[in-house]
Amino acid sequence: METNGHQERKHLSGDALFGSLRDVFAQVPDHRTHDAGITLTDVLMSGFAMFSLKCPSLLDFDKKRAEENLRSIYGINCAPCDTYMREILDTVSPESLRPSFKCIFRQLQRGKALEEMVFLEGCYLLSIDGTGYFRLKRFIAGHV
Repeated sequence: METNGHQERKHLSGDALFGSLRDVFAQVPDHRTHDAGITLTDVLMSGFAMFSLKCPSLLDFDKKRAEENLRSIYGINCAPCDTYMREILDTVSPESLRPSFKCIFRQLQRGKALEEMVFLEGCYLLSIDGTGYFRLKRFIAGHV
């Protein structure tokens, strides 16, 4: 099937990529000592959904928790409230999330979805969200 001159690749569809992300999130160790009723996978997918939906805050995302879209699009069975999501996500090691980035990036590379973004000497030109900006600034300031 052709879409806008590009062949549609099922493994690069939103459903496939979100499913891959969910599978990788399911491998992240859950260090909670009690049964919370909400899986860590659902908490991580909720965090991803919040950014994907461009919610301006956790409170805004909290208003969307009951929507069927979270289940049908992101596979979230039970989304946490804003306070609980913050508490749980604060305990997750950022390093344990690295495989999720690698998985999606690998699928995009294999599917040649990034070829149009090759810019200079084989490097990709991508927009990033800048989450490391302040940490990097503190690191540099601490070592000057």
